[in-house]
Amino acid sequence: MRASKKRASQNANIKKTFKEAVKKISDLAKAGKIEDAKKMFPAVQKALDKAAKVGVIAKNTAARKKSRLAKMIKKWGNKDA
Repeated sequence: MRASKKRASQNANIKKTFKEAVKKISDLAKAGKIEDAKKMFPAVQKALDKAAKVGVIAKNTAARKKSRLAKMIKKWGNKDA
């Protein structure tokens, strides 16, 4: 396998991993399962950081996504109160 195809495959896998994680935590928060979303948040942060580290997404993009997810979890968590 050519190096470029191998890298493209690895990048696609990393991108898929963090997108699925972001989608899952978003769905959990919107469904009101805030505790589950909070437990999953470190795993999502790890996936985003890894994607930024290898260059799949930019560092600031990862930071922005993490910030927005944290804000969303907090917002949906306060709706119960």
